[in-house]
Amino acid sequence: MAACDTQATVSALTAVAQRAPVRVADIPEFDTLIDARSPAEFALDHIPGAFNCPVLDDEERRIVGTLYKQSGAFEARRLGGAMVAANLARHLRERFADRPPQWKPLVYCWRGGLRSGSMVTWLRLVGWDAQQLTGGYKSYRHYVIEQIATRSPTLQLRVICGATGSAKTRVLQGLGVRGAQVLDLEECASHKGSLLGALPGVPQPSQKQFETRIAAVIGAVDLARPLFVEGESARIGRLSVPIPLVTRMRASPCIEIEATPEARLHYLLRDYAYLGDDRQALADKLGMLKEMQGNETMRRWQAWARAGDLPSLFAELMTLHYDPHYQRSQARHFGTWAQRRVVAAGDLSEAGIAAIADAILAAQDKTSDPESPSPS
Repeated sequence: MAACDTQATVSALTAVAQRAPVRVADIPEFDTLIDARSPAEFALDHIPGAFNCPVLDDEERRIVGTLYKQSGAFEARRLGGAMVAANLARHLRERFADRPPQWKPLVYCWRGGLRSGSMVTWLRLVGWDAQQLTGGYKSYRHYVIEQIATRSPTLQLRVICGATGSAKTRVLQGLGVRGAQVLDLEECASHKGSLLGALPGVPQPSQKQFETRIAAVIGAVDLARPLFVEGESARIGRLSVPIPLVTRMRASPCIEIEATPEARLHYLLRDYAYLGDDRQALADKLGMLKEMQGNETMRRWQAWARAGDLPSLFAELMTLHYDPHYQRSQARHFGTWAQRRVVAAGDLSEAGIAAIADAILAAQDKTSDPESPSPS
C-alpha cells in the first residue's frame, strides 16, 4: 500500500476514534440515517426515517453466528469480514454511488459495534463525514421506552369514545386535518381494534415497532396543547398499548360520539365492505364469539357471512355483541366517564364527520382541563 494510502487509513481510523459520541438527540443533524443490521432485524423495528443497508444479510448473519458457536470468534470474524467487505463494496457501487462529497450519514447497528463501525470506517475513507450512533438500536429502544414512560403522564389527552361504528377514527383524522394534535393508535397498530379489525393485506407491526410509532408522535407534541386519542382497549389486535399511556387515557376527559344506530350501521357497511370479499374467512373469524353468543346465534351469523348479508350481520353484531360490551366497559375503564361531553350525531357521512370534528373543536375552545398536569 502506498504511503499516502496508509496515512489516509490511519487518519480515518483516528478520526472515528476521536469523534464525540453521537446520541439519539443528535439524529436530526445528519443527512441520512442508515440501519446496517440485517433485513429481518430492520423489519422487526427500526428508527423512523432510516433505510436498511445491511453489512450482513439474514442468511450471512446466521452462518456467522453458527460458526462463532462452533469454531470461535476468529473463524467467525474471518468469514464475516469477507462478507462485510463484499457487501460494503456493493453498497459503495450502488446505494452510495450518487452521494455528494459533503454527505453526512449516521450509521447504526444493534449495539453500535462492528457492523456499523465497519461501514463508518469505509465511508470515512471515501471522504464522507460518516458517524456511528453510540449504543446503536438498543440506545434508541431505551429512548422509546423512556419517552412513553415519562411523557405519557404529562399529555393533555382528550379521549374520543363511542360505540362501534361511530366513526371515531375518521373523526380523529378530521381533527388532525383541522390542526389539532392527534395520536392515531389504530394507524400505529395497522388494525381497527375490533374482532373484525384486521386490515386486508396489511400485517400488524411488531410490538417494538408499534411502540416506536407511538413514541415518535408523543415525542413531538406540544405538551401545552390537547392531544386527541381514540378510547382504545388495552389491546389493539395482537398488540398491547403501553401501560403508561393506558393509565393516562383512563384518567383523561372523554368526549362521546353518540351516533344513531341507523347512522352507525350505514357507516359500518361502508367501512367494512371489504369483509364481503372473503365470506368464509369472515365466518371463521366470527366463530371466535361462539362461547359468548351461543350455537344458535353463531349459526345465524355465519350463515349471513357466507351469504354476504352484511346488513343483517352487522345489525345484530351491534345490538347483541358490541353495544352491550361498550355499555359495560366505559364507566369501568374511564374515571371521568360521568363527566364526559356528548356530541350527538345522526349523520356519519363525510360531511357529518366533518361537522362532528368542528363541534368537538368548538367546545374545546370554551373549556380547559384543570386536572391536566403542567407541561414539563
